[in-house]
Amino acid sequence: MNNSYFFRKNLGLKAAYVLVNLCLVLTFSGCNYNNNKSGSKDSTNAISYQVAFIEELFDNECLLGIMPMQFIIISKGNYINERNSVSGELTIFHAGSFSMPAKEIIAAFNKAYPNINIKTEAAGSVECARKITELKKPCDIIISADYKVIDKLLIPDYADWNIKFATNELCIVFTDKSKYADQINQSNWFDLLLKKDVFFGRSDPNSDPCGYRSVLSIQLAEKYYNKKGLETQLLKKDNNFIRPKETDLLALLETNAVDYIFLYRSVAEQHKLKYLILPDSINLKTPELADYYKTATIEINGKKPGEKITQVGEPMVYGIAILKNAPNYKAAITFVDFLLDKEKGMKIIEKNGQPSVIPGKTESYDKIPQELKKYAVK
Repeated sequence: MNNSYFFRKNLGLKAAYVLVNLCLVLTFSGCNYNNNKSGSKDSTNAISYQVAFIEELFDNECLLGIMPMQFIIISKGNYINERNSVSGELTIFHAGSFSMPAKEIIAAFNKAYPNINIKTEAAGSVECARKITELKKPCDIIISADYKVIDKLLIPDYADWNIKFATNELCIVFTDKSKYADQINQSNWFDLLLKKDVFFGRSDPNSDPCGYRSVLSIQLAEKYYNKKGLETQLLKKDNNFIRPKETDLLALLETNAVDYIFLYRSVAEQHKLKYLILPDSINLKTPELADYYKTATIEINGKKPGEKITQVGEPMVYGIAILKNAPNYKAAITFVDFLLDKEKGMKIIEKNGQPSVIPGKTESYDKIPQELKKYAVK
């Protein structure tokens, strides 16, 4: 006697099986949720066995009347699993320039995954890395304004891989109240910054990529404009207005303590500030000018106290990585996948003025988790 004939003759028993399997699906869904709360790397589909069991018991011929119920059960179980299988606390260290996109992405992510409590710390990207390497602060994800910070300071000891995801460009930012705001242009900005009655700010090269990129751009400007000594003149002026990260400069500008700041274009747009677009030979934006950018270099603090590393000029690219000892690895994978998705996180990032570079080439491709390999190339 086959199952189809048996259940057609025993409709009451068939209904009982449906109810039993409903209970089992919901039970296994709950077990799956509890098993995954710790954020382990291994995940399982708790209802897959039950789905197969139901399908084996009932064929299409004998279930026409109750198939909708079966689908509701399965869909509901999957929905519960998707939302609840990732939970707990997630810690993200990110570049100050990424603060506004991060806030929007986290809000969108928490709508889909309400059981994850996300804590963020914004700082210069180099400082973010040093919180991990020197202060040993627990962290799941690092988002750097320069992917090379991850490559040089975190790989291989603290991270295995790095995914490039967005770009930016350097510009001169100001307000209507800035001195000579109605006169500044690509041909005279350096002359205006050198005026005695003009003050400008930049971030610390040893703490923040925007800081060393400002120095690199000034070096390139000396070559581009053929102004010998321009780098020295600009770098020795207004050093009292150097701050740990680029977003700290916004307060100086808004209170009129300075007239101009070196800042990323995305941040200027997010805060609705005026900005001067610099020539491509200076703004570190254009991949085709990579060889020219390399002619500018700066030494910054390395992994260990007293150690120095050479930072070479190159097109701006942001990077993201999950730490090897991430306390909540599963939640970290889920968040990074959300952030890099072109219809989710990347849509928010591009809206905030940072074009995507996904999929980007990376030397650590082979070590990227399988779920995230689609966002990179070898």
